[in-house]
Amino acid sequence: MSERETILRIAAKGDGVTPSGRHVKGAVPGDTVNAEGIIERGPHHVDPPCPHFEQCGGCQLQQADEQALGDFVTSRVVNAAQGQALSPGTVLPVHLSPPASRRRATLHAMRTAKRAVVGFREGGSHRIVDLAECPVLLPELEGLIEPLRALIAAHGGKGAIDVQLAASDQGLDVALSHFPLEGLAATEGVLEFAQTHGLARLSIDQGYGAETMWEPEPVTVTLSGVPTGLPVGGFLQATRDAEARMIADAKDWLGEARPVADLFAGLGTFAFALAEGRKVLAAEADRGAYLACTSAAQQSGRGVHALHRDLFRNPLQPEELDRFDAVVLDPPRAGAKAQIEAIAASKVERVVYVSCNPSSWARDAARLTAAGFRLGQVRPIGQFRWSTHVELTSVFTR
Repeated sequence: MSERETILRIAAKGDGVTPSGRHVKGAVPGDTVNAEGIIERGPHHVDPPCPHFEQCGGCQLQQADEQALGDFVTSRVVNAAQGQALSPGTVLPVHLSPPASRRRATLHAMRTAKRAVVGFREGGSHRIVDLAECPVLLPELEGLIEPLRALIAAHGGKGAIDVQLAASDQGLDVALSHFPLEGLAATEGVLEFAQTHGLARLSIDQGYGAETMWEPEPVTVTLSGVPTGLPVGGFLQATRDAEARMIADAKDWLGEARPVADLFAGLGTFAFALAEGRKVLAAEADRGAYLACTSAAQQSGRGVHALHRDLFRNPLQPEELDRFDAVVLDPPRAGAKAQIEAIAASKVERVVYVSCNPSSWARDAARLTAAGFRLGQVRPIGQFRWSTHVELTSVFTR
């Protein structure tokens, strides 16, 4: 190894990589590093915007500028495809969510002898980083950190507490887990907290499931103009801008296809957007999401039919899929192996696959191409800014 090496790329876990294969934490392409591991900054190395960076496990790449960050997200998708011998027709420009755009997050908290700590965990540790600020969160979510710290210091019990935050149509939705309410003072304290900070909803799980303590009016999230009930802990795309980008890609790629099956549909993020001028089947396993989608479809009059079905255990079969011109799917990180097998055996000619895991997507994509599909356009998406979590949209045709 020469005395100094130049960083060529960023590996999957965020380390910079040299030509000799050496991994260097905190380095980005264009940096150089000597034998002792001392980094000399290159043109793409910037000052991290957060004082908690390097300690907090929420972000790994705040030292990378916009170009290096975009190149990393793109390379993760391209490398996953190449690992399965896949060649996308076109790799579209990467979409990166901007700072201060995250509308949902799960923080961790713990009451200490004199106060409380609230934040993300350190990388590879259960230790909580006590946040003073967080540049990825929406300002209204970030602004609730200090009040939460005071609430937990006053009424938190022993052990770790999970804090789920989400921005809804009515305001902030807060769910506290492992938070036993000891006595009347604690109950009054959490209700006063909810009222003082104008929460849309406050839910408490004392060990027996979530109980809604405060909800002045039903909490909703608007999906393509359709107000949809938001269950406690319900899934939302992390940022509104990435959600809009994914929907736009799906619409472009579906063209005039109708009817369409939306699989792993959740609350109906894609279904309601696609139901303008076509009928959409929205299949989802989570009962709360299914019921919310059903109710919103009935009230809006959109052509969405919700189906409660576990697509891992009971995927739509080829003869069921044959009734649709196209399929949209957005599965969890594990991918959709069983459902992909059924799609491959069906007569469906167009598949829009949205993924939060390039590795499982590439595995599923290889099965589709083996069945005669061609991988067309792919768009890398960095919805979780400054993290190594990479997503994508893609289209397959045959």
